[in-house]
Amino acid sequence: MKIQTLLTIAAGAVAVLAVPAHAMDAAAAKALAQKSACTACHAVDRKMVGPAYKAVAEKYKGMKPEELAVSIKKGGAGKWGPVPMPAQAGLSDNDAKLLAEWILAGAPD
Repeated sequence: MKIQTLLTIAAGAVAVLAVPAHAMDAAAAKALAQKSACTACHAVDRKMVGPAYKAVAEKYKGMKPEELAVSIKKGGAGKWGPVPMPAQAGLSDNDAKLLAEWILAGAPD
């Protein structure tokens, strides 16, 4: 086998391994956050009623999206101050996970 062919195969293998098995759709997640009224209390890079998404990503760095998704659906109080986050129980598990992945990634565009 020629060295050029080996290099091409190796580069292709690296490219395939670098892509996550489940790529998050940032545009869909952002639209879901807007539709679900998350953006009434949260912004990407500044505190509003609730913390900035980037602050959440920093605080929960390393957290599994499934864990944050549960918190999104249950709501809660006391983690970020006295204002409670209402439960988002109407979200499907998949939608809650998509939001969690997006938030943990720093809410990219």
